[in-house]
Amino acid sequence: MTSPKDAPAPRSKRTWLTPGVVGIGGASLLSDVGHEVPTSLLPGLVASLGAPAAALGAIEGLANGAAGLAKLIGGPLADDPERRKSIAIGGYAATAVLSSLIGACTAVWQIGVLRMGAWSARGLRVPARNALLADIVPPDVYGKAYGFERAMDNLGAIAGPLLALVLVGAIGVRNAIYLSVIPGLLAAVAIIFAIQRAPRIGPRAPTKLRLSIAPLVRGRLGRLLVGVGAFEFGNVAATLLILRATEALTPSFGLDLATQIGLGLYAAYNLAATIVSVPAGHLGDRRGPVGVLLLGAAATLLAYLFFITTEPAALALGFILAGLGIGCMETAQHAAVASLAPADLRGSAFGMLAAIQSLGSVCASAVAGVIWTFISPSAAFG
Repeated sequence: MTSPKDAPAPRSKRTWLTPGVVGIGGASLLSDVGHEVPTSLLPGLVASLGAPAAALGAIEGLANGAAGLAKLIGGPLADDPERRKSIAIGGYAATAVLSSLIGACTAVWQIGVLRMGAWSARGLRVPARNALLADIVPPDVYGKAYGFERAMDNLGAIAGPLLALVLVGAIGVRNAIYLSVIPGLLAAVAIIFAIQRAPRIGPRAPTKLRLSIAPLVRGRLGRLLVGVGAFEFGNVAATLLILRATEALTPSFGLDLATQIGLGLYAAYNLAATIVSVPAGHLGDRRGPVGVLLLGAAATLLAYLFFITTEPAALALGFILAGLGIGCMETAQHAAVASLAPADLRGSAFGMLAAIQSLGSVCASAVAGVIWTFISPSAAFG
């Protein structure tokens, strides 16, 4: 006879994929589809306005910086359960609208302003969304829930550029960017769907807005964030992986075909991350997130060894391993923070995690770029 103490475990296993989890995963999928359309078309639009490549680099650098700052600010805002719902809805809607308005730009500075605004809204919603997901699933299935959300996000990164390709051929660049608002706004609807089906949280005293650093850097959570920081400061942006493949393959295939192959390998990277996310979360629920974090770090390390060479098969394997690594790492990081953070500081913890991820990626990519330029690409990855 099953005791009451034993009863909740099988129930949580049966019900982790609740309507709320599906809603949040759907929001990640739809939002990525929406903002990947203008992202994919941004280089062509900037070039059509007569701006140099440096302008695109400046726009993306400023936008990513704004997103990182917004993630840190969004953490304390998301500590309050009611406030995090509003931020999540507003963040998805604002990202969609601001990104789609890029289609109307006639000057590069206008693109920069809208891109920074859209990425700030995107950054602001991240801690709120992650904290909301922790509200609606039992702790013993955090891994599977966050794995599902990461899988949907990576799937959107595959579908978005493909949709952009179809839309450009049918209606042109600017109209394609305008239409990107539709999946973006549907993402906001999906978040509303998730919130409506989330369990009600009892009345709480009003939460004061504060940035509480000390509780986040102590104990197991603090050690986790240090470990995440160590990984992220060696985790270069995927754009450098694409550049490595393009440069390495150009002598054999020509620039155009090498570029297409590089983008195809990037799709394989996202597909690998999509496939591994839920199994990685399931493993983390059963064995703990530390093992999954170590697997992700090992896969990334091995991937970089393959990027030292210029052999096409080795580069392809490197992309797949890097995708598997990031799928494991992101899933386990989110599940671990949800488990270790105090409930009243969960938003701040996710904001701190997101800020570390952004800062680490910027620093790692900058250092790799310097080594790449002054020594060699192989040295950068070695």
